[in-house]
Amino acid sequence: MEHSLLVWLLPTLALVAGVVIGFLVARLLPNTAPNGTQRQLDDVQERFDNYQNEVVTHFNSTANLVQKLSQSYQEVQEHLAEGANRLALDEQTRQRLLAALHPEANTIQRDRLTPPRTAAEPPKDYAPKMPNSPGMLDEHYGLKK
Repeated sequence: MEHSLLVWLLPTLALVAGVVIGFLVARLLPNTAPNGTQRQLDDVQERFDNYQNEVVTHFNSTANLVQKLSQSYQEVQEHLAEGANRLALDEQTRQRLLAALHPEANTIQRDRLTPPRTAAEPPKDYAPKMPNSPGMLDEHYGLKK
């Protein structure tokens, strides 16, 4: 009987000791796995937020630059138009200069030229010949039999 009690008592005591030791180790040591994962997630979220801010900043500055560019283009057009009005000697020159500055304003609709329609007929043989002799385009012309 002592032997069977020992067979059951030792594994039970080992199990209880393992549970107690495991519980103590789990409480005393910090949980690195969940905190590490959360830290990585926070880092990725921060990088993503920074990237989004950079993209928004980039497109805002691009929009500002394009606006400045179009404003400068308008100012150049107005300057050239003013110069054409002030410096052109006659009305015809002034109109030509203004038309060159604003080509979209005075586009003249032109009719498209179409090529002449030709029927697919063989060329005619206009070489002088005798009534029953072959013409110059005949494959036997000029050959002696």
